[in-house]
Amino acid sequence: MLSRRSSLAVPRFLTNRNFPGNHRSTVCFYEFDCLDSAYKLRIRQYLSFCDWLIAEKEREWKGPFYFIQGADPQFGLMKAWSTGDCDSGGDEWKQEIRLTEQAVQAISKLSPKPKFFVLCGDLVHAMPGTSWRKEQTEDLQRVLRTVDPEIPLVLVSGNHDVGNVPTPETIAEFQRTWGDDYFSFWVGGVLFLVLNSQFFYDASMCPTLKQAQDQWLDQQLSIAGQRKCQHAIVFQHIPLFLQSIDEDDNYFNLTKLVRKEMADKFSRAGIKAVFSGHYHRNAGGTYQDLDMVVSSAIGCQLGKDTHGLRVVVVTAEKLVHRYYSLDELSEKGMEDDLMDLLKEK
Repeated sequence: MLSRRSSLAVPRFLTNRNFPGNHRSTVCFYEFDCLDSAYKLRIRQYLSFCDWLIAEKEREWKGPFYFIQGADPQFGLMKAWSTGDCDSGGDEWKQEIRLTEQAVQAISKLSPKPKFFVLCGDLVHAMPGTSWRKEQTEDLQRVLRTVDPEIPLVLVSGNHDVGNVPTPETIAEFQRTWGDDYFSFWVGGVLFLVLNSQFFYDASMCPTLKQAQDQWLDQQLSIAGQRKCQHAIVFQHIPLFLQSIDEDDNYFNLTKLVRKEMADKFSRAGIKAVFSGHYHRNAGGTYQDLDMVVSSAIGCQLGKDTHGLRVVVVTAEKLVHRYYSLDELSEKGMEDDLMDLLKEK
């Protein structure tokens, strides 16, 4: 089927959403504890068959579509940043709630509807095992429940979600709370890969988990490399680079050695673009035929950009993406030139 990971990375309370090509086969089983094992098995078999039918259909190119990318709602960072205490601050997040609500409302009223909404990491600010994490998580989940039920959510893990140096325990917590930390799915003939970029940053406490993702990724890139998809696109939290493949190492990119290895691997496989967050500013560049797209935050801004979202239109030949402020998208929606691309045959 799709990969060793076929589950949709959305909160448990959203796993009953239908996601083209990647419906979570464990849908709401916690609600069926009264059923005996034979009935549960039959339900699982039926859902697996439905998954296969949907996935096969979604491997076919059907024409242009679009999706919405956001990053770093990071409930709690705005207060922490304003007080200069990013390690233990962040005891208020009313501003982030309001901004994320605005983002959700803007997305939900778009017409036609996006194929999905992806959040590229740092869902909350509180690190695993620290104060306010439970409360921030519950508030974000409450806001995300209000996304139009016809728009699937894709959630990517960031450093604040699994820790700067992730462990098997922090990865397991993320999976229990939000879903898988890496997986793939198909939409309209396009292969999408969701990666846990903390494994590229520092996997010293979970080398076996990194190795598993590496092996899985090689399998997925083989599919892309054989050109069995119209395009292949990667989502991860930490950018490979901010502007240039040769830039100096810093907190907001991957090290030169790692970024070059990954960029070469992606380029050989024909990956069209990598979409990320983490920088809290808009940035990006190209390497060979690979587009590195860095989107600013829904939440705290560290530069001159506005709180916003990125609209990504996928055509047969190319990707066209544009960053909108939340106010722009809320008040005006998508611009006519992007809408025209969706009408192409």
